[in-house]
Amino acid sequence: MQAPVKGRVLLSVAGFDPQHWRKRLSAGREVVLDRERPVDTSIHYAVVWNRHPGLLVGLPNLKAVFSGGAGVDHLFADPDLPDVPIVRVVADNLTQYMTEYVVWRVLDHHRQGFLYRAQQRRKAWIEPPQPAANRVSVGIMGMGELGRAAARALLTLGFRVNGWSRSGAPVEGVDVYGGSAGLDAFLGATDILVVLLPLTPATTGIVDHVLLSKLRRDNALGGAVLINAGRGLLQNSADILRALDDGVLKEASLDVFESEPLPETSRLWTHERVFVTPHAAAASDPDHLATFMLEQMDACDRGEPLRNLVDRKAGY
Repeated sequence: MQAPVKGRVLLSVAGFDPQHWRKRLSAGREVVLDRERPVDTSIHYAVVWNRHPGLLVGLPNLKAVFSGGAGVDHLFADPDLPDVPIVRVVADNLTQYMTEYVVWRVLDHHRQGFLYRAQQRRKAWIEPPQPAANRVSVGIMGMGELGRAAARALLTLGFRVNGWSRSGAPVEGVDVYGGSAGLDAFLGATDILVVLLPLTPATTGIVDHVLLSKLRRDNALGGAVLINAGRGLLQNSADILRALDDGVLKEASLDVFESEPLPETSRLWTHERVFVTPHAAAASDPDHLATFMLEQMDACDRGEPLRNLVDRKAGY
């Protein structure tokens, strides 16, 4: 018996090399980069990242949409998003990249990288006191797959780890706080704040001066630290600069921004206590993700349930 023809995949990924994605996905499906007609019944799946609204209109046989990156807010920004399952990215290498980034930045702040770099520029040979990891509390906002993996790595290094999530679901070895009722207590017990939240209407702009002012400043590090590797619109950059200037924050590491690329006029580029990376904490790698997507598509065609589905009500 002849195998059924597999539905085609619409690929539309802004900011990535579409040909790299197309090569990997073409191992299992016919892939198209552009809509060929207003109504296309041949397309059964879409792989999308930061594309224009209305892209997915006129696809009556669309079975599922795959986000090309860790966030899905770009999809919910489309008022014409079809009512089909949305699959979020979960991949071992993406989790590993994010864990590496979080551990790197936590250790750099903990081991006084900013101070040593400033001393090197002055050719100053000074050894400051170094607190032990168990005297420092790292608080992770967002205890999904990425947050839990980062927490496990930090616990191994000896840090005390707090977590905050909407549900407050327990995580082994982590002091987890839940919902709005637990947010102030979480912040008050945190020296280094790591933001890994999804972007939703409830979290947009959450990292502002009011929130930062609730972090613990009287600590072994000599001040509070911010690390944001989640989404740029979670933060208010003007408030972060204000917090740095008025002593609410000691230092910050920022990988994401409200506008990307970060404008050359932004003071974040030149602030002596800010470390900037170009949204590079955990880049999507089609060499790993395409295989996962193709497996999911084949399973869906067989009538099997999709994994890692987005909760439309929660927005992630």
